[in-house]
Amino acid sequence: MAGPPSTDDVVRAATEAYLRGRTIDMSALATELGLSRATLYRRVGNHEQLLGRVLADSTERTYLAIEAGVTGPPGLARTLVVVERFMRTVVTLAPLKDLARRDPVLFAKVIMSPGEVESRAARLFTELLDRNGLRFDAPTAAVAQAVIRIGDSFMYSQLLGGEPRLDDAVQVIGLLLATAK
Repeated sequence: MAGPPSTDDVVRAATEAYLRGRTIDMSALATELGLSRATLYRRVGNHEQLLGRVLADSTERTYLAIEAGVTGPPGLARTLVVVERFMRTVVTLAPLKDLARRDPVLFAKVIMSPGEVESRAARLFTELLDRNGLRFDAPTAAVAQAVIRIGDSFMYSQLLGGEPRLDDAVQVIGLLLATAK
């Protein structure tokens, strides 16, 4: 690596730790990259912000791979296939399950609170609804946000002692999206 590590270098190193099921340790990351902790924090923000970026990037990679694999004409049916495959894939991701098990409070805060993960997912799902020609009486971005919140509540119910209820999530999201004009 020529010159000091960039923000992207920091995110890559943090992503590698995450994918290996390790905690993203800011001190260890700074040492590994030859940065002071102050420089690391200036580059990527605090631990939650860095984890949010790592998870948002992972969300986008997963989503794009799934959407690319779904064929068929644009419309409600195609949209629901993308949403269902995305949710089914996400709940099986070992690094995400490890994070939820290791630190459920941090997991919930980063995944389900306003921040990078939510905003990236909202953009992706808004674009999905637009590409599939789904129009609503409410703003499309608000519908996409509702899809995300419904998905979160059913996908991550294990944090509340339950099991993911993906069939229910798909059914409820389908009801919402069926209101498209």
